[in-house]
Amino acid sequence: MTAYELAGKVVLITGGTGGLGSATTRALLSRGARVGIVDLHPHTPELAERISPSGVVGFTADVCDRDALDDAVAHICERFGRVDVVIANAGIMGRGSTFRTMPAPAIEKVLAVNVNGVINTVNAAMKQIVENQGQVVLISSVFAFANGMGAIPYAMSKAAVEQLGRGLRVELAQHGASATTAYFALIQTDMIRNGVDEDPTIAKLLSSTAPRPLLKRLKPDEAAQAIARAIEQRSPRVIRPTRWTPLSVLRGVINPVLDARLARDLKVRALLGELEGRAVL
Repeated sequence: MTAYELAGKVVLITGGTGGLGSATTRALLSRGARVGIVDLHPHTPELAERISPSGVVGFTADVCDRDALDDAVAHICERFGRVDVVIANAGIMGRGSTFRTMPAPAIEKVLAVNVNGVINTVNAAMKQIVENQGQVVLISSVFAFANGMGAIPYAMSKAAVEQLGRGLRVELAQHGASATTAYFALIQTDMIRNGVDEDPTIAKLLSSTAPRPLLKRLKPDEAAQAIARAIEQRSPRVIRPTRWTPLSVLRGVINPVLDARLARDLKVRALLGELEGRAVL
């Protein structure tokens, strides 16, 4: 498809008050778009107004509540007249644990937000996206194709998002609309600080299983600019850092070899044992 001009377009983004969400909002505003942000934060409307009283509107809503998202879309249409792009950004990681020792409610919560929440977001905006030949942007992760040990539900959810993006890309083409899937590694946000940096075992597990260059941290603004450029180009996918691209392309060959090595690695076994040891079975 031809380049997509963001000036004058209206974008809905969930998780809009977080590090990546607010950075993406600023990146879109700088290109002339107007933005509706949806977030659980009780002061989302006030935070949106601080960013831009005329260009941003905020709504407090849970992505697990489809009715609330329908209301948010209706309010954005009332304020700005339409929705051209929806960015399903809201997501959680959860506490590091082996699957065997992870409490069922914790697993359900991750899947509810990261899978059902994305589905709710896309469905709530779908009529507008088709009518306006717009775009769906899904925030996946490199953990859609990297081994998710220690955070299996999170990896599962991001793999599900990847499949949603692939299917939507084909299904929306007949309507002149498109879908983009974004794969990021570690972004300097509260989710990574709370889920990785404040959990020494998970941090050690990551450093033991991935080469240091792959673990380079992205600033939220870097990831946000990548999202904005992908929208402008109607790119089917964006991967950052780009050094993850070969693993994505060659995953069918590389992953079985890596998984076998990790299963035998004594240091990995010891770290996974630490995760299990701190859990209450």
